[in-house]
Amino acid sequence: MPLAEQVKEMKELRNGYNIVGLSQGNLIGRGVLQFCAGGPPVKNFISLGGPHAGTASVPLCGSGVLCIIADRLIKSEIYTEYIQDHLAPSGYLKLPNAIPSYLEKCRFLPKLNNEVPGEKNSSYKERFTSLQNLVLIMFEHDTVLIPKETSWFGYYPDGTFNPVLPPQQTNLYAEDWIGLKTLDEAGKVKYISVPGNHLGISRRDMKRYVVPYLVDKASRKRSIENDSGVQSKKIEQTATTIDKKTSTKAIFEGSSSYFWPSSIKSFVAELLGLMEEPLPPDT
Repeated sequence: MPLAEQVKEMKELRNGYNIVGLSQGNLIGRGVLQFCAGGPPVKNFISLGGPHAGTASVPLCGSGVLCIIADRLIKSEIYTEYIQDHLAPSGYLKLPNAIPSYLEKCRFLPKLNNEVPGEKNSSYKERFTSLQNLVLIMFEHDTVLIPKETSWFGYYPDGTFNPVLPPQQTNLYAEDWIGLKTLDEAGKVKYISVPGNHLGISRRDMKRYVVPYLVDKASRKRSIENDSGVQSKKIEQTATTIDKKTSTKAIFEGSSSYFWPSSIKSFVAELLGLMEEPLPPDT
């Protein structure tokens, strides 16, 4: 069953839910939000290191000679049918010097960002602008996303790798293809920069920038107004219903056969623990 249909079938989400996206998972989350007609409402979207405007380099093994060679070989064929079918990052790799090929043959990001001329879909913008909050977290020393500003929807101009445009100067924002400008002008977009490499968020920053959007509005308001912070009273429904007595192990294993990488396991386990602690003062 397609993911969008699974989301519609989940009774726990009918009153709305929040999305916390990690890296390319942000694009999947946005796909659910923008493509899922008749789905349950997404309240808050918290993005950590998401390649929202694309990436100009294939995220592979690093900066060694072999990785550089592999990167160049893949880029030369990135928009071929075979690579688009078999390499997930090819769906959001946007080469500024190959924009016509990107728009014509890249199968995912041009549609998600409503970029294709003559094929704009107003429903994507309508669903995206239904968010209560869009939290965009960029990692200051990110070496995986090129440029790192893509986490904020910033990117290179068409045809060149220099300079990096802030989101407000991109066509996606200026022409409001998906409603980013609309959300921003309504005060619903939070542009946050934290130290660290890709997804290397500290416990303190998780607690300050992620957790407040996963608790009820009253608790979030008190955390902003009171210097001392408060204990959250209620945890809203997220992608799954989590009983306070449910172990992290049970959440991951459950009835799913999906293998969770240890880094994702540790992030979610950390997040669940932080949601039970008092929120920090807003400084």
